[in-house]
Amino acid sequence: MQGDGEAITPRPPTGEGDTDRVLLAINAGSSSVKCALFTDSVQPSILHRASLEGSGGDSVTPLLAWIDAHTPRTAIAAIGHRLVHGGPTYTEPQVISGDVRDELTRLVPFAPNHLPAEMTFIDALGAHVPGVPQVACFDTAFHRTMPEVARRLAIPAEYHRRGIQRYGFHGLSYSFLLEELARVSGSAGAGGRVILAHLGHGSSLAAVRDGISIDTTMGLTPLGGVVMSTRAGDLDPGVVTYIARTDRLSADRVEEILSHRSGLLALSGTTADMRQLLTRQRDDASARFAVHGYVYSIVKAIGAFAAVLGGVDTLVFSGGIGEHAAPVRERICEALGFLGVSLDASANNAHARIISAAASRITVRVLPTNEELMIARATYRVVARDKSHAGNH
Repeated sequence: MQGDGEAITPRPPTGEGDTDRVLLAINAGSSSVKCALFTDSVQPSILHRASLEGSGGDSVTPLLAWIDAHTPRTAIAAIGHRLVHGGPTYTEPQVISGDVRDELTRLVPFAPNHLPAEMTFIDALGAHVPGVPQVACFDTAFHRTMPEVARRLAIPAEYHRRGIQRYGFHGLSYSFLLEELARVSGSAGAGGRVILAHLGHGSSLAAVRDGISIDTTMGLTPLGGVVMSTRAGDLDPGVVTYIARTDRLSADRVEEILSHRSGLLALSGTTADMRQLLTRQRDDASARFAVHGYVYSIVKAIGAFAAVLGGVDTLVFSGGIGEHAAPVRERICEALGFLGVSLDASANNAHARIISAAASRITVRVLPTNEELMIARATYRVVARDKSHAGNH
């Protein structure tokens, strides 16, 4: 278990709420679990946060220990969870009732590598912090605005009717980034033609026009899109059938290969860690090629989105790689010179909030994301709404 990181000075809560109570936000990723405590208010303020190694059942005990080290369980007013997939059913946060829990079980085939682990935390906290409302915040909800031409797959209609379509992910991150972009650049900046790049262990990009998602790189599952740490990204579907047929592998085995043994790990042959690849690339051709493959896939996606948007006003980098890997940002921006991107090398190396040169036709920003804050806000809002509805009956 990692520590809380930098010391956090709690800010006075803003708005309504019980200042003696707290909101717990759980962001269960594929390789770690981020957890945070916020004030129970309409504008939640951070109290404590941590990142726990691992995922699923192995992280339940460390999570409970972390909670107990920072707050009495009786002080928890509500618990919010990032749920990767809402399927065709959920486009807004939901209090997790028995019916919602059952529907999540039915949605597992949409995200078998994520939903079961996330549901483990829902069940564990339901048992160890009984009676506390839990809220599901769906990563797919942000992309509900995509037009049908972006959502619909060219497969028989019977599969579309079963919910097989492009959904997109990292929605909580994108929602926060749009709010932050509006804060730092005004509504005009956030309302233009924007490409958001959430680059981390899982990487995706979103094309946003007038504040709404119109396209994104990931599809039915978080496995598609650009090259990622251990995920292959987009493939000719024939690759899947070829591997399954020639090696006589089950669907689960093929998915394990494409989700956990591909991406940067496969291209380098040694590691999926971008920090290590950047350190080794000078003397290691495989590391150099892996970084090149990652950058190449992102540049292609940005070029496609520039066409979809009819131009680009703002490019935003976020996520672990997007926020901290200056050489990756540099290579991406150099390849986008044909769009009018001009990088300020000093600003980029300093991880400044604006890294484009004054003459650049596209403003390039680096904005740290905050999915946990979005979870806390949605959790407060949904629980308050349900309390209000209950009081009216």
